[in-house]
Amino acid sequence: MSLSPSSSDSSSSSSSGSASRRTVVVSAGAAGLAAALAACGGSDKKYQETSSAPPSSQSAAASAPADAKGPVLARTSDIPEGGGKVFKDKRVVVTQPAKGEFKAFSAVCTHEGCTVSAVTGGTINCPCHGSKFAVADGSVKHGPAQSPLPAKKITVSGDSITLD
Repeated sequence: MSLSPSSSDSSSSSSSGSASRRTVVVSAGAAGLAAALAACGGSDKKYQETSSAPPSSQSAAASAPADAKGPVLARTSDIPEGGGKVFKDKRVVVTQPAKGEFKAFSAVCTHEGCTVSAVTGGTINCPCHGSKFAVADGSVKHGPAQSPLPAKKITVSGDSITLD
């Protein structure tokens, strides 16, 4: 008595549309590998490309002053004093370290290229590995990042903030 399927058994199995054990195992392994690679990626560029601006900044862009260099990124009232706001679609974070003082920095963490996610407690925070940057100058407050966030040029005109 033979325990292995005969060649006619395996051909009838594949022609009937049922998956072989090898196909199932290979498919499951490929799906697991894809998930692991996606989770370990050093950048969330796909998220950055597919995210959209909040409705408030889209409506603000439509009402940009004629002398502005680009569309309005935010209103000064959108940026909390001592905090800031991340604009993932523009890859920029705008902060207000002191009342009426506005700064902008790249929203791309200098450690592994993730997009920073929030501004809380006086720091710009990266969710990937925990780096924290000062709202006043983008300097590293907590690693693993070694380099500060690069400054970006903005213009404040009235209550409008534009990215140069």
